[in-house]
Amino acid sequence: MKGFWGIFLLSFAFITSASAAQYRAALVADMDSGRVLYQENANDQNYPASLTKIMTLYLTFDALEHGRLHLDDYLIVSKSAASASPVKLGLAAGSKIKVEDAIKALTVLSANDVARVLAENLKGGQEGNFAGLMTRVAAEIGLSGTNFENSSGLPDDDHMSTARDIALLSMAVYKHFPQYWKYFSIKTWTYNGKTYTNGNRLLGTYPGCDGMKTGYTNKSRYSLVATANRENHHLIAVVLGAASKDVRANVATDMLNRGFEMVAGMPGERVITYTTAAPVNNVPQTVTYSASGAASTTTYSAPVQSTVPTTFGAAYNAATAQTAPITNTSNNAPGNAGVQFGAFSSHDAATAQVSNVRNTLGVTAVIESAPNGMFRVRVNNLSESAAQDIHTRAQNAGLDSYIFH
Repeated sequence: MKGFWGIFLLSFAFITSASAAQYRAALVADMDSGRVLYQENANDQNYPASLTKIMTLYLTFDALEHGRLHLDDYLIVSKSAASASPVKLGLAAGSKIKVEDAIKALTVLSANDVARVLAENLKGGQEGNFAGLMTRVAAEIGLSGTNFENSSGLPDDDHMSTARDIALLSMAVYKHFPQYWKYFSIKTWTYNGKTYTNGNRLLGTYPGCDGMKTGYTNKSRYSLVATANRENHHLIAVVLGAASKDVRANVATDMLNRGFEMVAGMPGERVITYTTAAPVNNVPQTVTYSASGAASTTTYSAPVQSTVPTTFGAAYNAATAQTAPITNTSNNAPGNAGVQFGAFSSHDAATAQVSNVRNTLGVTAVIESAPNGMFRVRVNNLSESAAQDIHTRAQNAGLDSYIFH
């Protein structure tokens, strides 16, 4: 058996040797137990690129779970969102997109403009406020090497994460919001007559693959989270900083293959490491690739290396606890302000106004009975700034409203 295990270790190294020097970090783990089967530079900070959108979706799912959003709600597209850098859906300022379509735009296309739409509608109209919430929730679920500066993963020197943290975040989505996991396995999606294809090549080609997300910027290079469910085992592979789409897909495939062999009965010893590219914090230069595949060298400053005070097992328990951490998406702590959108003589008319407010502003109002027999449509328990933001957006959309205390 000892000789067989040695052959297995060598084969693990050999299969990936062609691509091993072309990525920065990697990890494969069992999503149900939290057992790490293999990791390499998993605690080193890297630029996560569009893997960031996993957290944006985590908070979107949390809002759906708690009734702050509904899949058929419409979200308003701001000028800021419309001006986001590609990749994007190309939404016009002032237009609207349904929440479910916004989710698909992130999981399939990885649209930066739609990520900003979700951020602004969930957190007081400011993407920066949402990024602060992202980082706070990241800390609460044990992501000790992560800091978010935006909702999409567009370049920012302070925007960083680790393969370990990305794996934990993905597991948290899987554990806390299993009803929405299906969105990560969508291969194609058609919107406004145009069909988009998921960049995760393992979907439809790797047996049992059911997600999850790709990422790319010049600084981050190519990254991938791939998950697969086979024979009662659900595994996750994370690859950061790969030199190309082929490398990230091949490394993820190799790791999943070996991971499934291990959970099927191979000894759970530590796999020998093989050479990868140095982590981003140790590399003053990196090679970037154009669409044609030509290489060019660019110099940039990179984030510092993280220190991880907790074990992966402890962090896994925190990230996949029975319930998700409570997220408050108001602009500040809940306050005594509110916004009223009219008072109506019939409950049906008030219900219609609730739908109007939700579809126009993406805000969920409630119906309250007034002493005079009228039915008031209100959003309660807002901070002053959140109430002002909703009132201003209502004015711009032609909805009558006023702030009350």
